[in-house]
Amino acid sequence: MLSERIKAATKNGHQNLEKQVVYRLKAIENNLDYADLLKFFFSYFETLEQQIANNIPASLEPYFRVRRSAKDIAKDIAVLGADLADLPQAFLPVIENKNQAIGALYVLEGSIMGGPYIVKMLQKQGIETGFNFFQGYGEQSAEKWAEFTKIINTEVAEEKDIEEAIASAHNTFEQFSNTFTNTINA
Repeated sequence: MLSERIKAATKNGHQNLEKQVVYRLKAIENNLDYADLLKFFFSYFETLEQQIANNIPASLEPYFRVRRSAKDIAKDIAVLGADLADLPQAFLPVIENKNQAIGALYVLEGSIMGGPYIVKMLQKQGIETGFNFFQGYGEQSAEKWAEFTKIINTEVAEEKDIEEAIASAHNTFEQFSNTFTNTINA
């Protein structure tokens, strides 16, 4: 199944990105520091979501319309007393078809599973608000993840399509890491 194969194939990219995020989370001392971190997420998610939307298959459209998104990040930034000025540059994967869109969306949606841990880290550091995005779907996060993976496992079943979705997921992790380090690998 696609979801299991993507998870296994992108383990290193996921861990690399996670290390960068945790490093930045540990440095947060106040709401504005947290808002600055969220700007990286907003810049990346907002532009990537636009590319995904242009290539999303009909089977995922209802899910895609109601998922948590960059709009939730923007709300958190505002609640924290900041705005969307001075966004970091987002480095993006190429999204030209449904397989690439699904691979990229897998990475974005997968981040909901780590959100509760991020919220706990932030609360230990004295942050008390701005958790719309990282709370994901709240108590329904596992259910929404299961719904998502069921759709993508059905939508992408041919070996060549699976390989293309996996490559896209790998590139999505890599480019998100590049966004945090403000570099791009040629």
